[in-house]
Amino acid sequence: MSISIQEKIKAQIAENSIVLFMKGNKELPMCGFSARAVNILKACGAEFVTIDVLQDDDIRQGIKVYSNWPTVPQLYINGEFIGGCDIMTEMYEANELQPLIAEVINNNT
Repeated sequence: MSISIQEKIKAQIAENSIVLFMKGNKELPMCGFSARAVNILKACGAEFVTIDVLQDDDIRQGIKVYSNWPTVPQLYINGEFIGGCDIMTEMYEANELQPLIAEVINNNT
C-alpha cells in the first residue's frame, strides 16, 4: 500500500522542525523567491530541510493543496504553515520570524 502524497508531505513536515518547500535546494535555488527564502532562513541562523518541488510534480501540486496556498516557496515551522516568500520577508523585516526560529534552535539544543 502506497502512502498518499498528502501523507508524505505531512510526514516531511512532522519529521523536521523547519521545512522549506522550494524550487531547487538551499545550495542551488532555482528561482528568485526560493533564493530569498533560503537567505532569510540562513540570516536567522536556522537549520532547515528543503524539499525541491521541481523533482516531483506530485509534491509540487500536493503542497499547494496541503497548505491551500498557490505558490512556492512555502515555509513550515514546527508543523505550522508560516507562508511564502513575501510573508517571510515581511516577518523577517518586522523581527517576527527570528523568535520563531530561535525557539526551534533553543528546543533542539
